[in-house]
Amino acid sequence: MIDSNDFVVNQTLEIRRGNIVLAILALLSTPRYGYGLLQTLERSGVVIDAGTLYPMLRRLEKQGVLDSTWDSEDARPRKYYRLSEDGQVMYGELVQEWVLMTENISKIINEETR
Repeated sequence: MIDSNDFVVNQTLEIRRGNIVLAILALLSTPRYGYGLLQTLERSGVVIDAGTLYPMLRRLEKQGVLDSTWDSEDARPRKYYRLSEDGQVMYGELVQEWVLMTENISKIINEETR
């Protein structure tokens, strides 16, 4: 039998994975560099490890969802990420799916708790 604590932890991680991508895409409608993005996510209550964020940004860029540019005007060069044109379209579609899914799941939960 599975430990209920383990089950909740595992399911919470699964729920967070997809939502973190959506949160990142939402924030990248304006250019942001990795560490600034990490800080903004944390201030919003979305905690993600830098070791998870940077590979995710590279993967999204490789998939064509993000574009990046280097800014070397400061003493420390920074790589800025932003939604690509395709990424903007995909983000809009994902938001529609997320809204529909959360509405439907909320209905189920509310009906079951009556």
